[in-house]
Amino acid sequence: MNNQRILLSLFAIYFVFAILLNSVGTVIMQVINTYGVSKSAASVLEGFKDIPIGVVSFLVASQLPRLGFKKAMLIGLAIVAVACTAMPILPGFWTAKLLFLSVGVAFALVKVAVYSTVGLLARDRKEHASLLNTLEGVFMVGVLGGYWLFSAFIDSANPGSTTWLSVYWVLAAICAVAFVLLWTTEMNESGTRIEGASPRQEFLAMIKLMAKPLVYIYVISVFIYVLIEQGIGSWLPTFNNEILKLPAAMSVQAASIFAAGLAIGRLGAGAIMRRLHWYPVLNICLLAMALLVVLTLPLSSNVQPDPDISWLNAPIAAFVLPLIGLFMAPVYPAINSVMLSSLPTHQHSAMTGLLVIFSALGGTTGSLITGTVFEVFDGQVAFYLSLVPISVILISLFFFRRAVERQVPGEQALPASPVT
Repeated sequence: MNNQRILLSLFAIYFVFAILLNSVGTVIMQVINTYGVSKSAASVLEGFKDIPIGVVSFLVASQLPRLGFKKAMLIGLAIVAVACTAMPILPGFWTAKLLFLSVGVAFALVKVAVYSTVGLLARDRKEHASLLNTLEGVFMVGVLGGYWLFSAFIDSANPGSTTWLSVYWVLAAICAVAFVLLWTTEMNESGTRIEGASPRQEFLAMIKLMAKPLVYIYVISVFIYVLIEQGIGSWLPTFNNEILKLPAAMSVQAASIFAAGLAIGRLGAGAIMRRLHWYPVLNICLLAMALLVVLTLPLSSNVQPDPDISWLNAPIAAFVLPLIGLFMAPVYPAINSVMLSSLPTHQHSAMTGLLVIFSALGGTTGSLITGTVFEVFDGQVAFYLSLVPISVILISLFFFRRAVERQVPGEQALPASPVT
């Protein structure tokens, strides 16, 4: 098994899904402008993406070792390639809903398979944390590239134009390249399931994981984190457009600073985590996030429209507020690695299924809450509310650390799967 080629395949898959999953904020802004839908109606796109992720993960995560991780990833790529081609051929708000429904179903397959494959490649917990941070860093590079890719197809002078839909031909082509790369890569998936277990037994084993205090504290932490990230990420382009008065294309480009911060933070987190304990690092990051919100949101008050606006005279909040991504970055991969590396490899698929379910629920909740508050009050109030979940996750991580230290008292190699 060629580990480097497998990693390249995983990076390619995560790159294209990063663009699609995190295009929700851009697509929300565009369907509002192109199809004339309301903000609250447009916010359901997050649900069309996240609810299928949660449902499909719940139903199939424990069964993916039976299907095979490689096959699951190939199926996911095929689904989104077809959905991308439908967007420019059949333009409409319903097509956007169908796209994110397809992306949600496909990502449920892909994320469980990708995370489980990392468990096969890692030799110890430190390598697992390093690979997961790098993978999530590549994901954020894809998010960053997605902002600029979409902005290249947006016609700011004609907000109602459908030219932005042509971006989906490019995305369909990227899916095809990732499909071929994975198809031609050999993978050894032995040890990913307990031989002789029935599908019902495998499903029940996933449910029983929730009985562990470590696991339910973990899924609460994941839920709250994703609520924060998606609430900010999905509505940042609209915040830039309506509150900071930036043109549509520039609003998307400015939001890419958030993705860049996440990418830099996650790619750099691997080196930091090798030297420092994850808990104090994450506490510092969360406190820095709260401080950045408190200090920068007042800078977005009473911004006046400027027909000659450019990067040289844009409001300072457009550059500073998205830097919250830099501090947010290490949280998600760190807690995921701590959780997964405490389990034997045959439980990684089921555990990742729970991770994906609660990530999806958190993403939908964050987007809906932010969108509703944005519409009823304004973008400043919506973003100030992020201080509440930041405080909650600080508390949940305290209990998560205590549960981890009781169950996993060292930094030894990953627990082995039972011999069958």
